[in-house]
Amino acid sequence: MADGANGANGSLATSASKDELLSYYRDMLLIRRFEERAGQLYGMGLIGGFCHLYIGQEAVVVGMQAALKDGDQVITAYRDHGHMLATGMSANGVMAELTGRRDGYSKGKGGSMHMFSVEKGFYGGHGIVGAQVSLGTGIGFANKYRNDGKVCLTYFGDGAANQGQVYESFNMAAVWKLPVVFVIENNQYAMGTSIQRSTSETHLHRRGISFNIPGEEVDGMDVVAVREAGKRAVEHARSGKGPMILEMKTYRYRGHSMSDPAKYRTKEEVDEQKAKHDPIEHVKKQLLDGGHVGEDELKQIDREIRDIVVASAEFAQQSPEPDPSELLTDVYL
Repeated sequence: MADGANGANGSLATSASKDELLSYYRDMLLIRRFEERAGQLYGMGLIGGFCHLYIGQEAVVVGMQAALKDGDQVITAYRDHGHMLATGMSANGVMAELTGRRDGYSKGKGGSMHMFSVEKGFYGGHGIVGAQVSLGTGIGFANKYRNDGKVCLTYFGDGAANQGQVYESFNMAAVWKLPVVFVIENNQYAMGTSIQRSTSETHLHRRGISFNIPGEEVDGMDVVAVREAGKRAVEHARSGKGPMILEMKTYRYRGHSMSDPAKYRTKEEVDEQKAKHDPIEHVKKQLLDGGHVGEDELKQIDREIRDIVVASAEFAQQSPEPDPSELLTDVYL
């Protein structure tokens, strides 16, 4: 087992080129700004139902996406907007779905937790805790059955890591050597309960030991460390060796959902994470310290990203609501 082979601080991560760092910076900044605007629209009553923001965890999806090939698949839980944007789904379509509009990815009927894009290989956010792990394993089974060389990234959180179907899926994936990478986004709080209070074995990458699934702990706040671990895991799965577990040590800055005041942790704790471990600031520092860009260029990128996000909010609000006849389409009766 590769127990922390990449180091929790990402110190062994391979460096990235200027173009790669700029690409990661743009992608993470798009997710950050998009989620900030989604939070604003939720507060204005334009987004209904649940809304789980990904702010702080951007390096995980951006780094993992950099490890994939065209045709590979992604499935995740309900904190899913970042995954959608990282796979290349448009900000306009995602925001329109969040606001329940006809031009959304699920025609306005899925909302925050249930939108899909077969074109981008995104098989959904899922509202039932841990349910997507079984589905991701099934996608891996289909890949092996078809012998198509594809790998499925199956994301879930530290809370879902205690669900029973996760271990049934581990067993099946290991027995049949399915091309699945299980990505545990350990943001340290399952809703409002710290992992230390809810979990007997807090090193979640070790959860596959009894199934002979190798695991690795990764600094999920370092996009390059994530990418390198992702490459190793994806190659392991694609080469026929079966599944692998990556535990991403990350942190969400906001509450579990928009209705969560997050009183279970101190302001000092959150501020320290932002000051010392922010994934976007980390890449910004690499770009500046390496002499790749100047502050003006980074400010221009920020303006461009803000324009994209503002346009997505305007697009969503101008998109019509679904026709009432859509209530009974795409529904099994």
